[in-house]
Amino acid sequence: MDSMERLEILKEVGEEIVTEQELKELLETKSKIMAYDGFEPSGLAHVPFGLLRALNVQKMLKAKIDFTLFLADYHAFANNKLSGDLESIKKCSDYFIEVWKAAGLDTKKIKIVYASDIIKAPEYFDMLLKISKQLTLQRVLRAVTIMGRSEKDSLTSAQLLYPAMQVTDIFQLNVDICQLGMDQRRANMLAREIAEKINRKKPVAVHHHMLLGLQGITGKEITQNKMSKSNPKSAILVHDSEDEIKKKINSAFCEAKNIENNPLLDYSKHLIFEKFSSFEINRPAKFGGNESFSSYADLEKSFAEGKLHPMDLKNSVSNYMEQLIAPVRKHFEKDSKAKRLFEEIKALQVTR
Repeated sequence: MDSMERLEILKEVGEEIVTEQELKELLETKSKIMAYDGFEPSGLAHVPFGLLRALNVQKMLKAKIDFTLFLADYHAFANNKLSGDLESIKKCSDYFIEVWKAAGLDTKKIKIVYASDIIKAPEYFDMLLKISKQLTLQRVLRAVTIMGRSEKDSLTSAQLLYPAMQVTDIFQLNVDICQLGMDQRRANMLAREIAEKINRKKPVAVHHHMLLGLQGITGKEITQNKMSKSNPKSAILVHDSEDEIKKKINSAFCEAKNIENNPLLDYSKHLIFEKFSSFEINRPAKFGGNESFSSYADLEKSFAEGKLHPMDLKNSVSNYMEQLIAPVRKHFEKDSKAKRLFEEIKALQVTR
């Protein structure tokens, strides 16, 4: 596989690449390339974490990119997730690994790193201070959206450290590619701006798409629109039963002919067509009969023209989402370790 073929695969992952030319040069000149994505252990896994993340990592591996999944346990601690209880956060980290396994990721092919391990390195605090000196308080406040906060929130001084910590992680892990979601863009841009000032390599950013919440678009910020487990009305969990999936999707926003603000079309494009070669609509003959779509473009066109009713789309998306989620759910029902971790995390009080 040559560099251009690898680039095309990475472009499937990146809704935005900063910059494509830098990524192209990286692929052409470096034999071993490391990418990473990081997560706060903060509760039960939803579809973006459990399904989309697995798809994207598999594509990165296909493109011959080494990948690190970073468990940001100390970041979750600073951000008061799971009531700021570090022991619970560490249990949630172990639960996350089980989710990745259940979603089909071969954990032998990736590297899993805990924040609580890398911060022990003597140079971590030194780098954190060097980075912090490059950031004004105003710039830090603009970046707190990366941890699901806003400038208007009452923030602790620990939370103000968070953006600098995330940038420090990037350099401490020595990654070439930051392969995080669009909601993490501000941290990656900070890393790119600061890199030369502290004599570090500038990472390429490959930002993946953020799946819409079930309520559709409710604001301009990505964090307001994405599927978030902190908002139960917006999220499908990887543990949801078939009935729960159907109920959630039936109540999802799905305005007839609206292709710009439709979470179900979003899931069809970024999840269903990634795993299935066709999209089947099963309905009585009096409502048009069965129909099959071989591409997302055809599905979207039919819906935009009003040929496909919202209820028909909801029914089919429910069926496909059940097929995608069932293997993950079953892993946590049958594997004793996974089941124990799931029950422990489920019992915890999830805090924003």
